[in-house]
Amino acid sequence: MSTADIKKNAEGRMAKSVEALKNELHKIRTGRAHPGILDQVHVDYYGSPVPISQIANVSLLDARTISVQPWEKGMGAKIEKAIRESDLGLNPSAQGDLIRVPMPPLTEERRKDLTKVVRNAGEDAKVAVRNLRRDANDQAKKLLKDKEIGEDEERRSLDDVQKLTDRVITEIDKLIAAKEAEILAV
Repeated sequence: MSTADIKKNAEGRMAKSVEALKNELHKIRTGRAHPGILDQVHVDYYGSPVPISQIANVSLLDARTISVQPWEKGMGAKIEKAIRESDLGLNPSAQGDLIRVPMPPLTEERRKDLTKVVRNAGEDAKVAVRNLRRDANDQAKKLLKDKEIGEDEERRSLDDVQKLTDRVITEIDKLIAAKEAEILAV
């Protein structure tokens, strides 16, 4: 393993941490409707839990209403029940085959709670990135100890990993700030 391999591995793993944060932030709802909010809701479909998007068409009716159009006639009640029982705090209503999911407006207290959740998710992502930095630095130090690289190359590797870490943490901060602004602006 070389220092380039260490940096490439750390970079790939840090990118996965940022992607995981994006997915986590995507689940946190604001006052606006977004079809992705229902991605984590699973419906019992012939004995196995299936995401709503695989058994129904999920789209927006307007800025505050999601529509769910089941592909099978009998699935409407199951989908409605799954949305109601999810921890999203949504109250769907059926109109024939169409299920309307209105997004309740956020209270000021709930907005503040959501910003805390966003900050915690961001801090968790930063901790993960810092752990990856530590692992990469340990690998470089091990290469130096095993005399596979020189001190200059080890120092250069540590600097590269630190620059990568700083860049990723800045990206995480930007994601957190954007989500907080989205929550507070609604």
